[in-house]
Amino acid sequence: MTLDLPLIWGGLIAFAVLAYVVFDGFDLGVGIVFPLAPDEGHRDQMMNSVAPVWDGNETWLVLGGGGLMAAFPLAYAVVMPALYAPLIAMLLGLVFRGVAFEFRWRSARKRLWDWAFAGGSTAAAFAQGVVLGAFVQGIAVEGRAYAGGWFDWLSPFSVLTGVALVVGYGLLGATWLVMKTEGDLQDLARRLARKAALGTLALIAVVSLWTPFLDPVFMARWFAWPAALYVVPVPLLVAGAAALLLRGLAEGRELQPFLAALALFVLAYIGLAISLYPHVVPPAITLWQAAAPDSSLRFMLVGAVVLVPMILAYTAYAYWVFRGKVDRSGGYH
Repeated sequence: MTLDLPLIWGGLIAFAVLAYVVFDGFDLGVGIVFPLAPDEGHRDQMMNSVAPVWDGNETWLVLGGGGLMAAFPLAYAVVMPALYAPLIAMLLGLVFRGVAFEFRWRSARKRLWDWAFAGGSTAAAFAQGVVLGAFVQGIAVEGRAYAGGWFDWLSPFSVLTGVALVVGYGLLGATWLVMKTEGDLQDLARRLARKAALGTLALIAVVSLWTPFLDPVFMARWFAWPAALYVVPVPLLVAGAAALLLRGLAEGRELQPFLAALALFVLAYIGLAISLYPHVVPPAITLWQAAAPDSSLRFMLVGAVVLVPMILAYTAYAYWVFRGKVDRSGGYH
């Protein structure tokens, strides 16, 4: 049996990006809600809740970006010049928040690094959302090169998706704090999560209604008969996850809201994949057109088969070791 290597690698990169959103979304979200903490002790507790795992979460971003360059070099060569500005903004935001983790504990001017952490987290989240919106709305391609301008990535739709991702990551961060903290901070996190949940659901609805009008292919895939039959479960599952999220917050649950918020992101990602497949650079370049030679994909696949389970095992172990609640001293119990 012949393996469809471009499809396999497309699935691996899609999984890496989803894993990054799942694992790094909540710690960016903690940074987004960070300025709303009432005092320095609560901010210490919030940062301690993600300090043991945040750096490992970035591994998935490296895997997704590196995999795109190696497995789909044509897509990488087109996407990068189209999205240089928001991608650089994202990386600078991640650098600022990463530096803040180290310097905040050793500096007498904690407020400066508080704002670096919060600002870097928000900037990185907004830039990721802008990249997503610009990617979905399509990238101009002529021949085998990017044919658009410097600011094609900036549009009302990409700004909307940027705001949506900031609010959505804020929801993940708030529900993470509901799960990992207790007392006054948990109460604050629950209130923030309720507001962020309503904002996230409203923005998901707006983005979902806007997306089919960006491309006739999207419209046909979601609303034409009988293709619509295959995508109907996605909005139904989103409604179910939303109900679990709101009910969990109303009933004072701790784990349920976080899992339901993650489910919203996973389902939104699946809906996006349904809209875009089989294009790796919409609307012009498919997985097979952009793929590296099969010999290269086969060689790299051997490494991925070893590497990805190792990353998953390390990630699972890290979260297991640092399970439980975070107290004000930074300990776990």
